[in-house]
Amino acid sequence: MADFRPDLVEDAVRRLGETRAGMREANKRWQAMLRAPGSPGGGRRYGAVLGPPEAVVARRIGDLACSARQWALPLWPGLRFEVLAGPAEAGAPVLNAWLVRAPDTPPPVLRTLDDLGPWSCVVADLGAAFPPAVPREGSAPNRFRLDFTAPDARGRPRALTADFTWGLLQEVRPIDGPAPTAAD
Repeated sequence: MADFRPDLVEDAVRRLGETRAGMREANKRWQAMLRAPGSPGGGRRYGAVLGPPEAVVARRIGDLACSARQWALPLWPGLRFEVLAGPAEAGAPVLNAWLVRAPDTPPPVLRTLDDLGPWSCVVADLGAAFPPAVPREGSAPNRFRLDFTAPDARGRPRALTADFTWGLLQEVRPIDGPAPTAAD
């Protein structure tokens, strides 16, 4: 997320009581685990790092039986980190991993472009607020993009693209253009 919002990441690091060196060390351990022979595969690797999930929910995607494991994270109490794996076995391949709205947390009120600040919503929140949102391939793994239409502050409809990292909104801009400004 730091390549989109370094200022928010720095603030989050401070709120978590962590340091840059601690973040680098955590990433180093994660990368080593991913590449180590015999390291847990599929959804089990997330459990090895995050501990037991708070919830495991059975999901079906068409004919495919999946399981969604969810973990609470201190930085975002209203969200859960969800790992969707299928078929519903612990070592099954991960189909998706991202932040989702916690079941007991209402989504934010999203009415206009001005409501879409960085880290203000997850993919499902934006999709529900501005249908039909069209999913697009993100620029890297664990990045997502939605094309949608939302009104600006004056009520004019705008064709927009939203970029998400790990399911959390990073930026909104006109389709194939720079980020909108207050003067637009």
